[in-house]
Amino acid sequence: MQPIIIVLIILVVLVFIALIKTIQVIPQASAAIVERFGRYTRTLNAGLNIVVPFIDSIRNRIDLREQVVPFPPQPVITQDNLVVNIDTVIYYQVTDARAATYEVASYIQAIEQLTVTTLRNIIGGMDLERTLTSREEINAALRGVLDEATGKWGIRVNRVELKAIEPPTSIQDSMEKQMRADRDKRAAILQAEGVRQSEILRAEGEKQSAILRAEGEAKAAALRAEGEAQAIRTVFESIHAGDPDQKLLSYQYLQMLPKIAEGDANKLWIVPSEIGDALKGLSGAFGNLGGGMPGFNTGNKGNGSNGTVERREEPPVD
Repeated sequence: MQPIIIVLIILVVLVFIALIKTIQVIPQASAAIVERFGRYTRTLNAGLNIVVPFIDSIRNRIDLREQVVPFPPQPVITQDNLVVNIDTVIYYQVTDARAATYEVASYIQAIEQLTVTTLRNIIGGMDLERTLTSREEINAALRGVLDEATGKWGIRVNRVELKAIEPPTSIQDSMEKQMRADRDKRAAILQAEGVRQSEILRAEGEKQSAILRAEGEAKAAALRAEGEAQAIRTVFESIHAGDPDQKLLSYQYLQMLPKIAEGDANKLWIVPSEIGDALKGLSGAFGNLGGGMPGFNTGNKGNGSNGTVERREEPPVD
């Protein structure tokens, strides 16, 4: 009885193993390559699949999701013979599991080497300045070449990105100095523009101030002249309204004589004839002023004419 039990146990184990090999569960967004006696038979898609045990075998399981592969920095020589290190990132997706398995031994390594060679060809036709400022152009050119080459491998390159472009240290120092000089230049230009604008605004302000000051002075002078004219007119009207007599006028003339005689340098004055008439008018009240004023000699050359008054200097008395 024991040999029969052992055989039954072996059969149960074989049946269990056969069931396990017969039922294949493939996860979502994955695929499996099935070979029968070493030859490709079919591709298993996501879900429950049944294969012939011990005859069919799973060659490879492939993830159909988009993959991201960063590549290490690669030294690339530009057109002006400068070595730059470029980091790249490739976004790809397997579209044909059979081609990705049988058309290329290792599609990851193939994509990496193709990226390096293509990148060197593209950068070799650009100088350093264009390389640093043409990331989009480099990405588009690299993606086009990779997508065309990897299509027969069942790979679709969705996107290529340059993570970093690192020029030599000496070039970086020179670029920093150049950028610093450009910033200093722009700062100096902006400062000069500010000073120029400030001077223009100051000049405009002074011009407007001078114009307003001149207008104010002109208006003030006009108002002052108008006031003086009004004052003269008022005085004139007051005098005529008061109807002054000859004695009052003669007295006003006599009050003006000291002002005419002010100053040591005055030697000769032109005296209006009205003063002589005023002296004659007052001679009856104060005496003969013409003969009683020592040091003065008046002459009248007739009515309506002017006389001269000569100032005589008396010798000093010891």
